[in-house]
Amino acid sequence: MLTVIQPPIGWAFLAWVSWVPFILACSPNTNPRRLVKVTYVISLFYWLVNLYWVFPITIAGWLAFCFYTAFLWPILALCFRYCRIKRIPLFIATPVLIVGIERMQGLFLGGFFWRFLAHSQYQNTALIQIADIFGAGGVSFLIAMYNGLLAELLLAAWVRGPTIGHLARRFTAGYILQALIVCLSIIAAFTYGNWRIAQSDKPFDSAQGGEPVEPVVEQGPIVASLQSNIPQSVKREGKSSEAIFNELLEQSKSSAKAGAEIIVWPETMVQAVLDPQVIRILDPCHPYKVFDNTLKEHSKDTAYVLVGAYGGVPEIKEDSICLAERYNSAFLYTPEGRLSDKRYDKIHLVPFGEVLPLRKTFPAIYQFLMKLKFIPYNFDYSLDYGSEYTIFEMSGNAAQNLKIKTQNYKFGVIICYEDTVPAIARKFTVSKDGKKQVDWLVNISNDGWFVKFAGEKVSPSAELPQHAAVCAFRAVENRIPIVRSVNTGISCLIDSLGRIKDNFVAGTLPDKAMDRTAVAGWFTDRILIDKRISFFSKNGEWLDFCCQACLVLLIIVGYCGNLGLKLKTKASG
Repeated sequence: MLTVIQPPIGWAFLAWVSWVPFILACSPNTNPRRLVKVTYVISLFYWLVNLYWVFPITIAGWLAFCFYTAFLWPILALCFRYCRIKRIPLFIATPVLIVGIERMQGLFLGGFFWRFLAHSQYQNTALIQIADIFGAGGVSFLIAMYNGLLAELLLAAWVRGPTIGHLARRFTAGYILQALIVCLSIIAAFTYGNWRIAQSDKPFDSAQGGEPVEPVVEQGPIVASLQSNIPQSVKREGKSSEAIFNELLEQSKSSAKAGAEIIVWPETMVQAVLDPQVIRILDPCHPYKVFDNTLKEHSKDTAYVLVGAYGGVPEIKEDSICLAERYNSAFLYTPEGRLSDKRYDKIHLVPFGEVLPLRKTFPAIYQFLMKLKFIPYNFDYSLDYGSEYTIFEMSGNAAQNLKIKTQNYKFGVIICYEDTVPAIARKFTVSKDGKKQVDWLVNISNDGWFVKFAGEKVSPSAELPQHAAVCAFRAVENRIPIVRSVNTGISCLIDSLGRIKDNFVAGTLPDKAMDRTAVAGWFTDRILIDKRISFFSKNGEWLDFCCQACLVLLIIVGYCGNLGLKLKTKASG
């Protein structure tokens, strides 16, 4: 059930019962060692299968994460067993334990916030609105609470048999109260969600006295999102860099004619180092310089153009020039025909995919992995970590020669899996003093790693729709629209309610957003800017950390209790 609730299958209704069999299996009568062994094997199989799309990229990363995450389920099983022994109400224990375990996925190799219960509900717009208070963990909490209640009622029914008389005697006032709390919580979540939706979709509301109040959502600029369809196996050969660039350039010109004020290219699809320090020392005919000049010429009096490329700091060694630092970056070209002084360098690098965590600490293991080809490349490809949350600006003065007079806007860029990390989107959205500092976020990504290339056909994996679903929660949490431009898909516009928008003003991609996999094209649409500052933006993953703390405390209490029991038994013996 945990497999099929997530896209692309998307049987989201099963999420509400998916953990019940697990809870029932964690019986107080079960041998704890056997429980741990069986749970670990099942969990490992679950993760190895459901993260199959990581295997072709990095065997080491796939195995490392799966073996670590699989270890979390035995911990969860022992905690459920302990709660059942101590008769802790499962409608409370279950959400705390599951949200705590989901958060612990973020403790290994920089974190991997994937396949949460909440993510299965990305299309349930009313329900997920509570994420602007609790984060995605709040949605998981609510679903897990229902799972816990159902497990509690089933256990109560089985104690004395399923007859009507026995059930009536077992379902005392305590169980009725638990059911009432859970039902009221679900009703409250949907009520809150519908209120938030009405607040956003209604441009003007009326306050008491009939005076109009300022709308929470206002029209922003027309944005264009480009989507290439280049498998990573083709891109990393480097032979097609000019062809890829020219294809995207044609899409970019078409979107500009359709009225785009800002045009977004996918991650690293300009296969060049565009840092001015590097460009200025290159020969005029060098491909990097040609790309840079072409982008300046294209953007001049046309639109803002945001591209994904590499940043770097040049270093002269003897008779050659190399890069002392190398970044996965985003660059902004302005309608003045110049490159912005600001550059965003990716902060959260993907282990094994973009950085080798063992390269410096355990060089022998690193060399061993390279020999076995457990990593994507046969050379040291590690990038450097960025450190600054760069805020890009669109200025009406800079665009004064455009046919479309744009206003002043601010936006941030999150690259690839950074959109799965709640803290990164949050830090972009609000300043340290709690004020909203951007109008929207842009997610540029290269999901060409996760498609299968056979001849002329490109087959997408489950990663593509799951990535888009996770990104939708960052929009709700921070009340911020997100523009996605993704190689191989899914490129789309997500509004501040987390709705992945179908259709668009103009473009060539499929109308339905989730069908935009393994195709090339572009679309333009208007961004709707949300002025609200969410509770989550100000306070972060407070619920997740509380649940994680409770989980750790329960582990400590359970361990100390078992240790004390063993010592007492030994002493009495």
